[in-house]
Amino acid sequence: MGLEPVVAPVLETRLVAAEVDLAGVDALAFTSATGVRTFADLTLDRELSVFAVGEGTATAAREEGFAVVSASTGDVRALADVIVKAKPSLVQNPTARKPAADLVALLAEQGIAAQSLVVYETVPTGAAVPPFVDSVLIHSPRAAGILADQLTADQAPTLSVFAISEAAAAPLRALPFARIAVASFPDEANLLDLLQG
Repeated sequence: MGLEPVVAPVLETRLVAAEVDLAGVDALAFTSATGVRTFADLTLDRELSVFAVGEGTATAAREEGFAVVSASTGDVRALADVIVKAKPSLVQNPTARKPAADLVALLAEQGIAAQSLVVYETVPTGAAVPPFVDSVLIHSPRAAGILADQLTADQAPTLSVFAISEAAAAPLRALPFARIAVASFPDEANLLDLLQG
């Protein structure tokens, strides 16, 4: 795209000691590729059906050896809708300690039994926006919150922010950025499309 990327994540992933218990579980639900990979490292079980948010997460599940994988188009609410239509009896959601959205609660609202299994957490790295950067990609509400806390009053007007979703943009709306744009669909391809507009 002719741009110079600077990789400076404000969050990093750490594994959480977890014991997998699949008694009574007949489906797994993943809201991130990180959840898939972390769970796959904890157990050799690949027999359960998988519901994944988006094709990226679904691809990660297939690469880890899960054979029956259904992907939603959209966010966690869209994933919940796909699961509700399938009517599993008990869903396990391997997830982050502080997920961006509560899939278990969304399923409970629609009468689907579900349980969370915390398999990883994200912690701040301490990285800051380098002074020569003029655009920032935002992938989560938590990362946006960290960025908002880091920025000084004179930095925001020099930056354009491109967010993967409105939820990811929301913590930054109060700051006077040069521009805030939100992807038309919450995936990496649409986020990168914003850079060409």
